[in-house]
Amino acid sequence: MNRAARLTAILDLLAEQGEVGIDQLVERFGASAATTRRDLDSLAERRLLTRTHGGAVAQSVAYELPIRYKSHHGTGEKERIAAAASALVEPGQVVGLSGGTTTNAIATALAARDDLTAHGLTVVTNAVNIAAQLAMRPEFKVVVTGGVIHPRSFELVGPFVEQLLGGIRLDIAFLGVDGLEAESGGTTRDEDEAAVNRMMAERAAQAVIVADSSKIGRPAFAHVGSAELFPLVLTDAGVTDADRTRLTDAGFEVRIAP
Repeated sequence: MNRAARLTAILDLLAEQGEVGIDQLVERFGASAATTRRDLDSLAERRLLTRTHGGAVAQSVAYELPIRYKSHHGTGEKERIAAAASALVEPGQVVGLSGGTTTNAIATALAARDDLTAHGLTVVTNAVNIAAQLAMRPEFKVVVTGGVIHPRSFELVGPFVEQLLGGIRLDIAFLGVDGLEAESGGTTRDEDEAAVNRMMAERAAQAVIVADSSKIGRPAFAHVGSAELFPLVLTDAGVTDADRTRLTDAGFEVRIAP
């Protein structure tokens, strides 16, 4: 596991448990105790956790919202997708993140990259949990869209979101979906969330669907967009050959997160 992925995994474990120990992390991730201490020290310097004598504890409200929000299903797959998505981002860019467990993991992966913390990044999001997670990072400019909060997803929706998105541009946007199939494209359970995701994608030079394989091959209620809007899909190795072929035939480029 590379360093960025390891830092992401440490933060996810900390969000789940509230505290972690060095011995536990060594056993779980296979890095040495000295490397693990450096990882924790690096995260503490960024104010993402508080160091203790034998490990670390969660520091702030930035973890309280994701604990309620987080789905533990497919965590490893989401981490790999998040690492692959983070690798597409360059320092200084403007990045859009919709709500969702995978995009929340992307925010964590971005925060763990030393080159981004050194050169800065602008993140535009309509997800209050993502905004809270990144708000502690003074080297990141975090833009929250405003709007009415959706209690199920912590996403802001409505005309205020559209007003802000209509006046900005994004270099790249990562959009989570509840379903993805060749015929209907990306879909969500809620029509208001679908409208925001669609507009965020339209404002981006590159729009990317991030979805673990459990979402592929099934539709949800509200249409977000097809391959013309989202030419790239990042998913995990669980996607079937048949689903991947159907998506490719429909115009999507499907990349499997390593």
